[in-house]
Amino acid sequence: MTTRRQDKTTATIVVVGAEKGGVGKSTLCTNLAVCLAHEGVDVAVLDADSQATAAKWADRRAVARPDGPSVPVIQRTGDVSATLRDLARRYAVVIVDAGGRDSRELRSAVAVANLLLIPTKASQADLETMPKMQEIVTLARGFNPDLIAQAVVSMAPANSAGREVAEARELLAEFDAIELADTVIRDRKAYRDALLEGVGVVELGNGQARAEIQLLAGEFFDSDEVTA
Repeated sequence: MTTRRQDKTTATIVVVGAEKGGVGKSTLCTNLAVCLAHEGVDVAVLDADSQATAAKWADRRAVARPDGPSVPVIQRTGDVSATLRDLARRYAVVIVDAGGRDSRELRSAVAVANLLLIPTKASQADLETMPKMQEIVTLARGFNPDLIAQAVVSMAPANSAGREVAEARELLAEFDAIELADTVIRDRKAYRDALLEGVGVVELGNGQARAEIQLLAGEFFDSDEVTA
């Protein structure tokens, strides 16, 4: 893989999914979308999770930010590949909240995606789900050989010195289909507040959370789209 960033002139489908729940998938999905929207990127979210967390967030956003950057959220379940191809013709970036399990939604989404982001806590129990994700990625590349898969350490302790990232990198070294993103998303109240208020952390006052999301976006999109 020569670069992690996508050409902004090409429609990009980003799937946020994992085998385990409670690792911050909807948080990453909504915050990346808002970050890109503030930089003028035409972005939409596909909520393919039966819990509809992103869709409920969008309802709150319509009230909280009626004049803010628009982040359309479309709900679909089942085989979402055709829906994603259609959205990719109308938006520059489509971000999929695929839920916290192996599902038809996740597998059909990665079959047409450019990038799979796999949020994971830096714990043995969470990282032990990676063999299943490696299997999903390997199968998807049979249809979609250019799929990039990146694990993202999420909800890491805010006061940690960073040892958990080194341990995660060591554990992930055996999975040749998945790399580890450089950015770490910490467990900050700002993320919970943003989800409940229908906003993104880039719209709140927490500079640390804002910087984390901008850094994560900067790993995969052109730098001029996610400037500080």
